[in-house]
Amino acid sequence: MNKYVMLAVKQLIGLMPKQLKSRLKQNTTLVEFYSHSLHRSGLFYGRPSKKKHLMMYRKYLVHQTSLLKQLYPSVVYQQSITAIVFGARNLEKTLNSLNNVPNIHCVKVIELPSRVPLMTKYSSTLFYNSLDSAIETVLKTSSLLLINGGDEVSPYIGVEIEKALEQYDMAYCDTDYKDGSGKRVEPSFFPDWNPELQFSTGYVKTGVAIKNTLIDRLCSSLKRTHISTIAQLVTHMWLNKHVATPGHISRTLLHEDLFAYFNTNRHLASIANLVSSATGAAVKVNKKRNVNQVQWPLSEEPLVSLIIPTKNAWQLVKACIESIQQKTLYSRYEILLIDNGSDEPESLQYFESLKEQRNVRVLRYPGPFNYSAINNFGVRKAQGEIVGLVNNDIEVIEPSWLRYMVGHAVREDIGCVGAKLLYSDERVQHAGVVVGYGGGAGHAHKYFPREHSGYLHRLAASSNYSAVTAACLLVKRSHFEAVKGLNEVDLAVAFNDVDLCLKVAALGVRNVYCAEAELFHHESVSRGSDLTPEKAARFHRELQYLQTTWKHIIERDPCYSENLTLRRENFAIKEQSEF
Repeated sequence: MNKYVMLAVKQLIGLMPKQLKSRLKQNTTLVEFYSHSLHRSGLFYGRPSKKKHLMMYRKYLVHQTSLLKQLYPSVVYQQSITAIVFGARNLEKTLNSLNNVPNIHCVKVIELPSRVPLMTKYSSTLFYNSLDSAIETVLKTSSLLLINGGDEVSPYIGVEIEKALEQYDMAYCDTDYKDGSGKRVEPSFFPDWNPELQFSTGYVKTGVAIKNTLIDRLCSSLKRTHISTIAQLVTHMWLNKHVATPGHISRTLLHEDLFAYFNTNRHLASIANLVSSATGAAVKVNKKRNVNQVQWPLSEEPLVSLIIPTKNAWQLVKACIESIQQKTLYSRYEILLIDNGSDEPESLQYFESLKEQRNVRVLRYPGPFNYSAINNFGVRKAQGEIVGLVNNDIEVIEPSWLRYMVGHAVREDIGCVGAKLLYSDERVQHAGVVVGYGGGAGHAHKYFPREHSGYLHRLAASSNYSAVTAACLLVKRSHFEAVKGLNEVDLAVAFNDVDLCLKVAALGVRNVYCAEAELFHHESVSRGSDLTPEKAARFHRELQYLQTTWKHIIERDPCYSENLTLRRENFAIKEQSEF
């Protein structure tokens, strides 16, 4: 079916009584057909068409150009920049663009071309066969700009670099590329520094500025390490603590070479080798999805306490527990089922039977539903070094899910770890939380198909997000206790997981979306609707608490991009009215 037919079908379904929709969902053949039709129509995740996407980017470029002209009506440059070009591919195009940046005074090209160097307007263009030999001769008063051969830069990149290096030792900018007719298309609006995304995709791979004060240390380090790509160099500098936090210039100031834009295997392989040798992690290049899959090492297997709250819903609980027990390769876990006032005989009977299993405990928590209080109670009773918050409607898909997540959770610089959660029809329910969606928070890539790579490959790649959902969340017990757990008073039902993640991140650690951990989340099957006046009022109180407490993150989530929309969960470019 085309998208217009499916749009009509969706609207019709939306008008159906809830009971009728529930009966229709029990017909698996019908559900599969509907899901397949949605996938084919493109309505399932609401991405703009290519034509609209291009139109939106053109409007953004008008906005960016206007802003840059206002910011820099005239410029007095304070520092010279040396450009280092990786590779001689399409070199003349690169050099001509560099010639339009007033404070770039020297260009060095790594990878001696097979022909006589091009005659260019740069009398100071020099050629080297290695990065360390090129950097050794850089004047100590000059900063660096690293780009790939074939890339072109905006004339404003020089002044934006100067501004960024006043605050950071290293910085990178957003990019796009030019199509065959020379039009600027496909912007890459990056998040602020995102180490996990760098490990998994090498997203910072060109347009990198380095402050002159770092050059001596960098020279010394490069003599002991072979660096073949800019992405590898950025990763090397961060892993070796040459730079604390790279800065991010959130404007498209560089046009990537078309070949390099689509050919990412070299960047991925160079990072995979580096991360593996530096950390002991097992890194696999997934060429199908264009990502590195990093399984962090475990010197020992800590006990993980999986806390599952429920009221009745024994069939859901049974499916959840059995999927964990039968499909999970990681063996050191315990399951704490927290019974919040079950009264169905079948559920009570099943929960009683669970007491006979060695790694399952059933604990009673009477009283009204308060998600935060129930889980805090569970953590107090848990024995594990790592605690896992798990909804009763979760079902394991990928056997290695827990090992991947624990591998992240035990790292010193990692806080909360979330999984890739799918609806029953394999559309994405959760792949990280963006703070600011709809004025509160929402799920990145919601309704995208399971196999979609996502924006900047972020659906397929593990990366840092400000928050993850507690439908399946792991965190060190020490971190959970340090922030006093979930907020029982102000956030009984909604946004308590977002609040928890932001509190944990405030300890100085990073939260992670683990793309390798895939599970089904048969969402909200066991909890009623929020449509009653009482529930609606509670939701608005909790939303207001989030908006007040985390106002600065809602205004600008560092793990997202200020150039992307907050109206929808699809990574579309902001519309003019949003700027």
